[in-house]
This record gives sequence, C-alpha cells and structure tokens, in this order.
Amino acid sequence: MPRPSDTRARIQAVARELFVAQGVRDTSLRQISDRLGITKPALYYHFASREDLVRSIVQPLVDEMERFVATREPGDARRLLEDYFELIWRHREVIVMVVRDLSTLADLDLAERMFDWRRRLIALLLGPRITPADHVRATVALGGMSDCSAEYAHLPLDEVKGPAVEAAAAALGLDAPA
Repeated sequence: MPRPSDTRARIQAVARELFVAQGVRDTSLRQISDRLGITKPALYYHFASREDLVRSIVQPLVDEMERFVATREPGDARRLLEDYFELIWRHREVIVMVVRDLSTLADLDLAERMFDWRRRLIALLLGPRITPADHVRATVALGGMSDCSAEYAHLPLDEVKGPAVEAAAAALGLDAPA
C-alpha cells in the first residue's frame, strides 16, 4: 500500500500536469482522481479542496522566491539575472499553470506578492534610486525572462537561459560579459 506522502505527491504531479494542459478552472477533481485510479474521497483525504491542492503546487515557488529576494544582496546584476532565471526555470510548469489561468493569482492572493518580489528584485538589480525609465526596463527584463521560462518550457535549459539572460541584461543596459 502506498504511503500517504507518496499518494499526495502523485496527486500533485497529475494535478500539475492537467492544470498546465487544461487550466486550473477546466480541470475537475474527478479528472484528477480518475487519472490516478483513486476515489474523490481519497483525494479529499489529502487535500481539503481544489484551492488547497493548487496552493500545495504553487507553494514551493512562493517559498523559494521569498528566500531568493530575502537573502540576495545588491551586487553582480548579471549573476542575479542568471540565478533568477534558474529559479523560475525550476518552477516553469507552475508559471505556465498560473499564466494559463490568471485567476489563480487572485484565488491564492499571489498578485501583490508577485509585484512585491519584482520590486525587490529591481531594487537589487538597480539600487534604491531608479528612474521610471529604469523601472520600466527592469520590468521588461524580469517579465521577459518569466515569459521565456513559460513559452520555451519544452526546450532544454541551455538553449533558453543564455539568450533570455542576455536579452534581460541588454534591456537593463548591462555590459556584455567579457
């Protein structure tokens, strides 16, 4: 008999796959339980609601992003971009899931947190005194990298990271690496 944690992880994996393919709102808990060969009550044993299940899938991204912006120091902007890209790449399926169904942001109260993360990343990249034009360029840089992690999620990391980081660095006006 599978351990509860194994079943929980299997539920999350199947739910993530279906949420990415169909959207959160268009995926029923019945579809998830049917795909797993378990009953809906068995699914509810592990997750009290769809929101609970979605939150459990999104939470690792939230936790890692919180740690990332809390522990970074201003410094090497290019390195920060590279590390940020690797973080969002690790969570690209979740980003695709959220982008596919933006209401997920509201349902989980994530929209303001995401804007806060972006503001904190911009401050790390450019310092506390930035012009509105600098802020716009940084928003384009960070948003473009996030979009690349979603749009090109099917490609290998090494085909996406370099061009995405270089484009972000160019948008920020950073010098090309020597």
